[in-house]
Amino acid sequence: MKHLVSAAIATVLIAPLAHAEAMKMAVTTSFENSGLAEVLLPAIKEDTGIDVQLLVVGTGQALRLGEAGDVDAVLVHSKAAEEKFVADGDATHRREIMYNDFVLIGPEDDPAGIAESESAPAAFKAIAETEAPFVSRGDDSGTNKKELSLWAAIGLKPDALGDWYKPVGAGMGAALNTAAGIDAYIMSDRASWLNFGNKGDLALLYSGDPLLFNQYAYLPVNPDKGDHIRNDLAQNLEEWLTSDRAKELIDGYRIADQQLFTFNAEQTDASQAAE
Repeated sequence: MKHLVSAAIATVLIAPLAHAEAMKMAVTTSFENSGLAEVLLPAIKEDTGIDVQLLVVGTGQALRLGEAGDVDAVLVHSKAAEEKFVADGDATHRREIMYNDFVLIGPEDDPAGIAESESAPAAFKAIAETEAPFVSRGDDSGTNKKELSLWAAIGLKPDALGDWYKPVGAGMGAALNTAAGIDAYIMSDRASWLNFGNKGDLALLYSGDPLLFNQYAYLPVNPDKGDHIRNDLAQNLEEWLTSDRAKELIDGYRIADQQLFTFNAEQTDASQAAE
């Protein structure tokens, strides 16, 4: 009898998981490094029964996973690459969800003097002129793509820069750790910086240029890539990500009383978004 009771209790405890359906979503590392994933995923599972399994990579790799049909959806932050992904038929559509901004981090004593820069390109120019150490993610992520566009804005390419330019080929957390270890400048999304614990002697030195706007978008992978693509779950997740519930959680996520993301999804249903 004791064994029967134990079995019954176990059945009750695991029953909700038995009804959960899993889907794979490739996401940028900043989504996880910010801590937002820890807030959203349990709520998604509770509200929809969807167990979202994350593949945490840079934007470029996330889109390649979608292109290969290895995930059901993608959540990234590089608009030009996302629009090409849709145009190439790899996603059914692109749906904006939330935004924050990129910020420039560096040693508190700011040897390049970027804190008073008039623009983000001017800040990058000051770093290049002083040859102060600069850590780049160097991983084809959305952050890396934005950084490269800012070097290009002042006529520079990474392969023409000196030893002071240090691409690490890693995610945002690892890149920030490297910058903290060598007192280097680095560009980060604001959310990852605020959630980063090993700040050392680094400080947020520059922000506010409209060029540093950082939009995140959701892209359901084209179900024509195979019967294994869970487009039904991807659509259900999209409806949740654009709901009042998601808005409340996204806008309400704060660290040190600072809001990390701002919800800006148009709250229409997934079928309208796909048209």
